Amino acid sequence: MNKIVSNLILIYDDKKILLGMKKRGFGEGKWNGFGGKPRENETIKKAAVRELKEEAFIDLKNLEILKERGIINFHFEGNDEIQEVHFLSVSSDDIIGEPQETEEMLPKWFAHSEIPFGKMWVDDPHWMPHLLKGKNLSGEFYFNEDGSAILESKLEVK
Repeated sequence: MNKIVSNLILIYDDKKILLGMKKRGFGEGKWNGFGGKPRENETIKKAAVRELKEEAFIDLKNLEILKERGIINFHFEGNDEIQEVHFLSVSSDDIIGEPQETEEMLPKWFAHSEIPFGKMWVDDPHWMPHLLKGKNLSGEFYFNEDGSAILESKLEVK
């Protein structure tokens, strides 16, 4: 099995969360956090900061404020690759700049009560509420081939 390592960074406070509408590539048409794959010799955290700049033109006050929140492995039916996603978070008070649309993402703030779960990955309602409450995560999600349904899951909330 081939493992693809990536990161997903969520920016939020106790009232709102910043999500991006993916405009191209994997996850196109879905609201999601920001992130992607590290480049050669790039750490998960440094890759997350780079992705934030590329996807929404925002920066962080410093790298140390980026919190590691856990790892979830994603499997797709008929695909030997495992997507190992490292979840990171940062407070909305710790970003520099106003989020702006890029070729890849359209950023938008949502109240916690208005998170558009119906236009997100089907696993997001399972883990995101826990993360927004300050919990850490680990687990596995097994999807059908196109990711529209969860076949099996295991989520540990700490």
